[in-house]
Amino acid sequence: MTDLNEKTPASAAAGSDGSGSEPLLKVEGLVKHFPITKGVLKRKVGAVQAVDGLTFDVRPGETLGVVGESGCGKSTMGRLVTRLLEPTGGKVEFQGRDITHMSAGRLRPMRRDIQMIFQDPYGSLNPRHTVGGIVGTPFRLQGVKPEGGVKAEVQRLLELVGLNPEHYNRYPHEFSGGQRQRIGIARALALKPKLVVADEPVSALDVSIQAQVVNLLDDLQDELGLTYMIIAHDLSVIRHVSDRIAVMYLGKIVELADRTSLYEAPMHPYTKALMSAVPVPDPRRRGARSDRILLKGDVPSPISPPSGCRFHTRCWKATRICGTTEPPLLQLKTGHQVACHHPENGEDQAPGDAPLVADVITVAPKAAAEPDAGEAGAEGAEPAAPEEPAAPEKSTAPEEPAAPEKSTASEETAAPEEPAAPEKSTASEESTAPEKSTASEETTAPDGAPAPEGTATAAPDGTEAAGPAASEEPAASDGSAAPDEPAEAPAPEGRAAAAPATDAEDKPKE
Repeated sequence: MTDLNEKTPASAAAGSDGSGSEPLLKVEGLVKHFPITKGVLKRKVGAVQAVDGLTFDVRPGETLGVVGESGCGKSTMGRLVTRLLEPTGGKVEFQGRDITHMSAGRLRPMRRDIQMIFQDPYGSLNPRHTVGGIVGTPFRLQGVKPEGGVKAEVQRLLELVGLNPEHYNRYPHEFSGGQRQRIGIARALALKPKLVVADEPVSALDVSIQAQVVNLLDDLQDELGLTYMIIAHDLSVIRHVSDRIAVMYLGKIVELADRTSLYEAPMHPYTKALMSAVPVPDPRRRGARSDRILLKGDVPSPISPPSGCRFHTRCWKATRICGTTEPPLLQLKTGHQVACHHPENGEDQAPGDAPLVADVITVAPKAAAEPDAGEAGAEGAEPAAPEEPAAPEKSTAPEEPAAPEKSTASEETAAPEEPAAPEKSTASEESTAPEKSTASEETTAPDGAPAPEGTATAAPDGTEAAGPAASEEPAASDGSAAPDEPAEAPAPEGRAAAAPATDAEDKPKE
């Protein structure tokens, strides 16, 4: 395996700061929108913004790695660069020639210089063709006659990628996944291209086979002087094979830097979150606290991406300007370009910016609700204050029954059999506890004369008149009345039992 420290071509180092030789591939404002149609007439109702404004270049002899989440537009970008898809906008230059809207006839001679390794090794090979026919197709399409014949050249390529030359007459279903990927690599290298776009070359392979394919790509680059643009999810693979790395998010490049500076000091928050997800194979860190950054929410839909910075809906450093203004891809350090208003390891492009409007909305109601709750609690406590001194007065009477056992005026009229028993208890209780009755318990007789303390005045219909005390007494207690109180229950202290309906006009006995 090639040493990482030795893999720093001079062209890559020169191209990182914008100087040196002319770029082999130059992309400016590349855009690809897939229309969404509806109805029989295929009326356009929207568009999927797969790629939206990519700008980068690739120097001869270097390897540009592209990383990002699924659905961020990496594979679409690779197909646009190789002109397998027609761009919606932008500009693609290869060796100084604009190939953005070049016709198929004019583009055919340039196909031999731009080749692609597809992601799926099972779907990229025709199952009805033999390996010799698959790898030899580029020679037939381009009209190239290699020395020694096509078969000899195909067998040489198979041996170059680690396959047996005797596999020339076999079919793709007779090979494993790693061997099929090697066949795809041999087909891409048949015409000795100058640029190879590898779309997930090792994602469908086992770990041991991944190492073999990665080493094969590395060795072929040194031997043939190839230029790679590798698209992958595995950050460890990208770190091993890449000279520069571009981080994509929702159709845009958010950070572009050389391998060392990106992995040691990432500046975009999204890149930092990706780096924190890479497991560290160190047994000594077992049980240690993880520094992984967990992003909240899902990736927004490319049909309607958020305004401003597309990462601000999941970013922990987002401010007001992030939701309104899209950050440009600027070079904050030598060879380090970042599209962020508040980069991690650099000065803010928008210092002193206010927080997001969403944060203000969520915080302000909480601050306003707290004083309201306090005022409501204070207002609710004011009517309860006068009831506090009434509680000790009731507790002073030793023979006072429980609050739920108090009967109302309507219940006192339901005891006609034993009028004498309540009168005796009333007479004794009136002498012992005269202070129990208050001014609020005095009721007015029909003739307007006030009733004596501790007595109840009978109404003309034979029932006690329920005065203010009768209506306030349940409120003073804990609010529970006894609707099923037996008829023989004694009258409450400080009140006389009501006479039967026939004796309603008699005066109460002393």
